[in-house]
Amino acid sequence: DVTEAACAYVMLLMAVYWCTEVLPLAVTALLPTVLFPLLGVMESKDVCMQYLKDTNMLFVGGLMVAVAVEHWNLHKRIALRVLLLVGVRPALLMLGFMGVTAFLSMWISNTATTAMMVPIVQAVLDQLNGPQQPGAPETTSGQPDQSLEELSGDEDEEDRRRMCKGLLLCVCYAASIGGIATLTGTGPNLVLTGQMSQLFPQNGDVINFASWFAFAFPTMLLMLTLAWFWLQFLYIGCNLRRTWGCGAAKSQKEQAAYDVIRDELRRLGPMSYGEGSVLALFVLLVVLWFTRDPHFMDGWATYLFNAKAEFVTDATVSLFVAVLLFILPSEPPSYLCFWRGTDTEPQRPRGPAPPLLTWQVTQRKMPWNIVLLLGGGFALARGSEVSGLSRWLGDQMTPLQSIPPGAIAVVICFLVATFTECASNVATATLFLPILASMAQSIGVNPLYVMVPCTLSASFAFMLPVATPPNAIVFSYGFLKVSDMAKTGAVMNLIGIGCISLAVNSWGRLLFQLDSFPSWANATAAV
Repeated sequence: DVTEAACAYVMLLMAVYWCTEVLPLAVTALLPTVLFPLLGVMESKDVCMQYLKDTNMLFVGGLMVAVAVEHWNLHKRIALRVLLLVGVRPALLMLGFMGVTAFLSMWISNTATTAMMVPIVQAVLDQLNGPQQPGAPETTSGQPDQSLEELSGDEDEEDRRRMCKGLLLCVCYAASIGGIATLTGTGPNLVLTGQMSQLFPQNGDVINFASWFAFAFPTMLLMLTLAWFWLQFLYIGCNLRRTWGCGAAKSQKEQAAYDVIRDELRRLGPMSYGEGSVLALFVLLVVLWFTRDPHFMDGWATYLFNAKAEFVTDATVSLFVAVLLFILPSEPPSYLCFWRGTDTEPQRPRGPAPPLLTWQVTQRKMPWNIVLLLGGGFALARGSEVSGLSRWLGDQMTPLQSIPPGAIAVVICFLVATFTECASNVATATLFLPILASMAQSIGVNPLYVMVPCTLSASFAFMLPVATPPNAIVFSYGFLKVSDMAKTGAVMNLIGIGCISLAVNSWGRLLFQLDSFPSWANATAAV
């Protein structure tokens, strides 16, 4: 069919452009608005409607809240407090950095999280190991410890470098792992929920914030723990006395590193009224997300709108809280006089207080390109469906019926994890998910059985510096070689695939009823 061939041409063209980045990713995502009408795949008005769907608005609202958290330095305060809590023993320090980074990456972008955490890592390392120049061994010329044996000095230098590599890698890997836990944590998760509503409109909101968190959060914790063990084994070693302390008092260097973290927190000063307000709104957002429509009971949306709970979605909640950020003042009203006059809030001439978030800050910090990238994916999926390409692709995969679904899921994980090393994670999920949905329909498997592993694997870009921005940020500091990241990341990919397989075949089966072929999988959108 000519229409199917035209849609396949656009899909292949966009795949090549996304992999090679001959055009910016967001510009490539706009190609369906030009090519689909010209090639007779879809009308222009139908294509353009795909670029601001409910999922895109969920992303916009969530990002605005994340921008406010970052603008008020709330994420830094949380990070420093947790690091002071866990301490500076090497193993616990790595655990602290990974835990904090993963938690923050659940709510704000992995790039912003990594960019904030790496300077803290560097400052702590400078106190633990002494400052050193990346890329070249530190000279001991003129130092008071010149009398140490040369071999011992070489071993100390190697330990220092391994510690630097381990802590830098733990931050970028935790940033990628943490994002999988929440629906807004990373782009592929949003692509999944958008494709589900696009391809299976009768799915009954099977993927929402609460249900995804119930599935992905334990998966993230398991993977983070195994990644911690792997990085500790590879870069810190198994000397319990040295890495855990075993009750010994802090050394002078460990105390200095602890003091650096404490001084950083002290420089932030007491929590301001604006920062407290953003924290309160953030908590409100999370509570409203979780309680809107938990599948095991009726949520507040059901009580407010009776049988029409679908009137309110996760996007409604995120945009409601985002609008409040532009309404509520960043300074306390006059009746809260006890909060006024602190050192962190210098007196300002009388007049309207600025809001918690301004449009100028939003414009500067919002990654608008991801919104277009998501829209391009939805346009591509809709074009595949309208043209019949997705149905044709699914028919070609009917021989896979003889293969167990679990084995198919593992193969998909390997394929997607490899592909995402050289392509954007959003682009990877966008290309694979519609094809996998058609395959699942043709072989009679629950679509989530193959779509969920694909979504999670798209975020596991651990092997190359160019695979994802967090990797590039830590690589730019000069301590890591490509071989270090490739060797460590290869095992990380295996850990990730193992965790996904376990999750999908255990608690995932119960949450999403993966053993049965659901009725909504037969009801596709009206063409």
